[in-house]
Amino acid sequence: MPHNVILVVLDGLNYEVARHAMGHLQAYAGAGRAALYKLECELPSLSRPLYECILTGVAPIQSGIVHNHVSRLSNQRSVFHYARDAGLTTAAAAYHWISELYNRSPFVAARDRHTRDESLAIQHGHFYWVDHYPDSHLFADAESLRLQHAPNFLLVHPMNIDDAGHKHGLDSAPYRNSARSADIILADYLQGWLDAGYQVLVTADHGMNNDRSHNGLLAEEREVPLFVLGDAFSFNPDATPAQTQLCGTICELLGVPHDKPVCRELLK
Repeated sequence: MPHNVILVVLDGLNYEVARHAMGHLQAYAGAGRAALYKLECELPSLSRPLYECILTGVAPIQSGIVHNHVSRLSNQRSVFHYARDAGLTTAAAAYHWISELYNRSPFVAARDRHTRDESLAIQHGHFYWVDHYPDSHLFADAESLRLQHAPNFLLVHPMNIDDAGHKHGLDSAPYRNSARSADIILADYLQGWLDAGYQVLVTADHGMNNDRSHNGLLAEEREVPLFVLGDAFSFNPDATPAQTQLCGTICELLGVPHDKPVCRELLK
């Protein structure tokens, strides 16, 4: 049975901080209505390469998106492409690099900030380009897209956790409080999404270190959370999902043809 899917990528969120700071998400897990898994992000642990990895299932060294300044359209097939080609509706409220990867590159704010074009991979979009763009506004952008267009696949991608990490580092109150804030904002939307029949995945591209950066092999840079919520998930505690399996797993939920790796243990 096909399902609609919302993917939330909380940019820069370290696993341990997610585990102890995301009280609302952990309440779902404690009630047996969600599960939390630890993922190890691919290398390099940088944003644009890992957006590509999450959304296409292809590691950076294979995709060629090997650092944040590789500014071009992806040459891989993403969740957005599979969904659109199957006749589904796609949407994203996200950082402008997502638009550059799957819609048009370079990003031109006046043209691309608000996107509505059925021919594009991301058919409906609200894109931002400053890292301090408020998470509260970004989630409202995403909910506006959901209510207006009823997308089958919706990407929600806020940046304030990563921004706090770059300004203050991993072991800092502002970084941890940004994670808590995102959890509180999610609390305004999550049950409504589930009631509307969406399967929800909440993850991160990479973590953060005490040097106020990321790119390497430290656990705090590579270990990220994956919360899954919805009646299509198994909540199997023995599942071992990989970041490269998220694209295929989402395609399985959507019921669209694809050729990507899947973590079947996540699904009923």
